[in-house]
Amino acid sequence: MALQWLHSRLAYTQLQTDQAISSALLSKRRPSLTLKQLKLATLTVFGLLLWVVVVCSRDQDVVTESRPSAPQHDRPPDAKSTDWSRFAYVQYVTDKHYLCNSVMFFERLQHFQSKADRVIMYPSDMLVSPLDTEGTSDEAKLLILAREKYDVKLAPISIQRRTGADPTWAESFTKLLAFNQTKYERVLSIDSDSTLLQHMDELFFLPPAPVAMPRAYWLYPEKQILSSQFMLIQPSEIEFSRIMSKIDDAAKDDYDMEIVNQLYKDNALILPHRPYDLLTAEFRMDHHQWYLGNDQEVWDPVAVYNEAKLVHFSDWPLPKPWLGFPENLVREKEPKCVLVDGVEDCSAKDIWHDIYKDFRERRTRVCDTTSPETPKNARSRRRPHRN
Repeated sequence: MALQWLHSRLAYTQLQTDQAISSALLSKRRPSLTLKQLKLATLTVFGLLLWVVVVCSRDQDVVTESRPSAPQHDRPPDAKSTDWSRFAYVQYVTDKHYLCNSVMFFERLQHFQSKADRVIMYPSDMLVSPLDTEGTSDEAKLLILAREKYDVKLAPISIQRRTGADPTWAESFTKLLAFNQTKYERVLSIDSDSTLLQHMDELFFLPPAPVAMPRAYWLYPEKQILSSQFMLIQPSEIEFSRIMSKIDDAAKDDYDMEIVNQLYKDNALILPHRPYDLLTAEFRMDHHQWYLGNDQEVWDPVAVYNEAKLVHFSDWPLPKPWLGFPENLVREKEPKCVLVDGVEDCSAKDIWHDIYKDFRERRTRVCDTTSPETPKNARSRRRPHRN
């Protein structure tokens, strides 16, 4: 009996058929809403939804207005609305060779369609007035060419010299006059013994700092300092006064790089040297971890060159490219071809030579101050027609 009772408790009940379910539902159908009731219900639901949307929108506006605006440097710059006259690329020159370098630099800026102002700080004896339209010396002609052809603003200065110092660096304090260009909110001071590969307008929108510089990566790890050959400066009377005081108290072997490191090494904004400050000597090195930033990445000279924005001529003991050097010294110091997966790779050597070749060819073209040929003087040089 117990087993029969347990079996009856566990037995499945037969499911109702679809027909039975349908009959039950039909027998319990709710009465239909009248048309008037349906309209009233619809309007009520719509009103509630509209009220929710309005309240949420108002709350969102309050949150948005109470949130502080993002700093300007966090927003991508709008090239059309930016007042580019607040920014400038600045070059300093001490003689006609560096003047030519600077004009070449500004020619590249124009080629890359940079929007910031362009300024040359030049010795006042090179050109009587920055508004002069004619000059007799090569320096005066080059300055006028820079102003007329490349829209460069001319700023006469007095050269900052150090008596008895190495001639290579004796006048390097002059570049620090960029801290006194207070007409601008920011200036980029870049040494002219370099080749510009891309403009750097984006740097003007970095967070505020008295100065921003890259590390002198080629001196690491023995000497960990910042490089003054590339500086993003916020000109001000206070900072310029600090600079001049340091110059007055500078030791015998202190030059521009020492001055800026003494003042800003611990509080400057650090710019990445890659891609903003590549030395030509890097293509000659056997190890590249200090430029690449790690010892895991494979050195690819083509990729490094393509990403670089500035290449600085520095190949000691080779002199600067405008001075010329003996061919045997070039063969001794040029980058060597290497084996990559069993195949000879000369890309570093080719790039290195091309950088120097491009500089020499552009120098001849850009710094030519001879009078342009006119139809009149062209006819006067034609050979007479022979019958």
